[in-house]
Amino acid sequence: MPVYKEPTMYDNLLKTLGSATESMADAYKRRQRAEEGIDDSDEDEENGLEAVSGSEEDEDESENESEGDDVGTNDTQDGSLAATEEHNEDDDQEDEDDDDDEDDEDEVGEEVAGIAQELESLSSFSSHLEYRLSAEEVENLPTNRGKYKFGVEAANCKWAATRELNLETSSPYGLNMKLYNHWLNTYTTSGGQDLHSSRQRSFFSLCNSYRDILHHNKKPFYNKGREEDSNIMDAYLLHSLNHIFKTRELVTKNDKILAKQKESKGAEVLTSEKFLDQGFTRPKVLILLPMASIAYRVITKLIQLTPEGNKVNVDRLDRFAGEFGGGPSDDQEGEDGMSKSWKKSKPSDYQALFGGNNTDHFMIGIKFTKKTIKLYSDFYTSDIIVASPLGLITKIGEAEAEKEKDVDYLSSIEVLIIDHVDVITMQNWSHVNTVVEQLNHIPSNQHGTDIMRIRPWYLDGQARFYRQTIILGSYINPDINVLFNNHCPNYEGKVKLLHEHKGVLPKVLLQVSQIYERIDTESIEDEHDSRLDYFKKKVFPKFKDSVQGGIMIFISSYFEFVRIRNFLKSQDASMCLVGEYTQNSDISRSRAWFFQGKKKIMLYTERAHFYHRYKIRGIQNLIIYSLPERKEFYPEIVNMLDGSDSMNCTVLFSRFDRLRLERIVGTTSAKRMVTSDKRIFTFC
Repeated sequence: MPVYKEPTMYDNLLKTLGSATESMADAYKRRQRAEEGIDDSDEDEENGLEAVSGSEEDEDESENESEGDDVGTNDTQDGSLAATEEHNEDDDQEDEDDDDDEDDEDEVGEEVAGIAQELESLSSFSSHLEYRLSAEEVENLPTNRGKYKFGVEAANCKWAATRELNLETSSPYGLNMKLYNHWLNTYTTSGGQDLHSSRQRSFFSLCNSYRDILHHNKKPFYNKGREEDSNIMDAYLLHSLNHIFKTRELVTKNDKILAKQKESKGAEVLTSEKFLDQGFTRPKVLILLPMASIAYRVITKLIQLTPEGNKVNVDRLDRFAGEFGGGPSDDQEGEDGMSKSWKKSKPSDYQALFGGNNTDHFMIGIKFTKKTIKLYSDFYTSDIIVASPLGLITKIGEAEAEKEKDVDYLSSIEVLIIDHVDVITMQNWSHVNTVVEQLNHIPSNQHGTDIMRIRPWYLDGQARFYRQTIILGSYINPDINVLFNNHCPNYEGKVKLLHEHKGVLPKVLLQVSQIYERIDTESIEDEHDSRLDYFKKKVFPKFKDSVQGGIMIFISSYFEFVRIRNFLKSQDASMCLVGEYTQNSDISRSRAWFFQGKKKIMLYTERAHFYHRYKIRGIQNLIIYSLPERKEFYPEIVNMLDGSDSMNCTVLFSRFDRLRLERIVGTTSAKRMVTSDKRIFTFC
């Protein structure tokens, strides 16, 4: 006797559509019989799948497509959002076009095709997307963070995982063969010796596990880490390409099977879950980056890693170079579009990061056909979307304000990569949270999707449990932790870096007495109030009535900056301000007043230092109200005491500053400082 099963959203959808057409009704009946074990079509479908599994799609490029049809004619008012949401019918037609000569490829031996199919069924791509979550798993995933009790070594680093992790260690490492051969050739041509043992290959294998990944100690390209950064970037781009290529191969293969069986079986093929291979919309990979110059670097590398046969043409490459590769001046550009002579007075890492196009407002779609890479493709026909958080927030805002617009192209993102997250934290972090919350929602419109091909877990509203999130940066903070722990519910589990910091105190070149004073507070909710109260009662009275000026107060967040500013105003203190929102003319005046002694106190924020890297002169006494997020800023700020008579630095911290503290004083010292009975610690 058949056991009753609760109908899924997919079953209900078939039943609803069945009232409209006879073929849909027949498909629903066949699916019911299949659930009861009465299905006579499985064997025939298997034979058909084996026969054509080796065939490939051939998408012809439209010869009469002109630049007038691209998104440049429909750009947003800002101009830096390089895409449009209007549907491009030419792209859709191109996806449907196949050459007749592809029929010859279908004559590949069935035995070879069958072996290829069997190997693919064992790949992490297939096993990840074909897994069906139980009701219990769906209920527990949103709240079950998991414990990091499994260790693994990859990319010359130690990692902790919430589930046991076995990485692919034999070639082609789960890669599409064309991608693998091109990667191997590119690696050896560039001077690489042993791909198997390389950091690049190892991190790719980690990405290919489809776990959520948090790498929080990546040395960035702009801070003497070009090789390490490039290896990590190459790995996640290869993973993105592999995901796109395998998705395309699967859909194309099933398209051909369905076309061949349509005449003989009608709607019968719809009863097989083998053909449930799509999401609501086409885009599958979203890459969030902080600046256009970094996007230029990433997309250029993405093109380089694409096999030659898949990039016979790269559409709108000149436009891309012009809009993303330009720097702040017309000087000669070096690698990555950076201006070679821009602001040489600034530190080298500042020049490398800000020397290119540093706009934080951009968005571009990238589409892959069989022989062409289309830059600036319509978002709904794109495979990969590269954007800044602000660029996406603009689109989300437009969709909320105008009913005819939407961001449904975010509904089927299966791989989310946030690179240089440390730079993004210096922008507006709330944008990242908003973007992630918008992912994997059931769309408001159909957008031409073949509903009969949508994977069941999309229809059941479970897509977020299948999304892989990869977060990469040079440090971690509570905001990043909250995002990773609470908004990345991948059923595969999580992997995060294990790292012990040595600290940056040796980089303080002066004989400065650095006095760390711990603020004891009961909860993180009370931390800000406790810090301000400590400053009022313990720190401010020491210099309140002093006639000596030159007191600089370094503050990490703008929220704290405002609170200190308001308090000092209430005390009629002689002060000047250098914050991220201070006008340039006011900054110049404040720096001059402080150096000349006309103002006793200067408030200076971390973001102001990040975006301008000022060298503040005239400091006699340094108070670090809150430690900087970026560890390299600590010695820079302390070394500004050069010329001071007192060489004193007071640092306030609490046990909730553990992450910042260990980056500056080292993991071992930080642990001792937050747990010790002592409250005051001195470093010289």
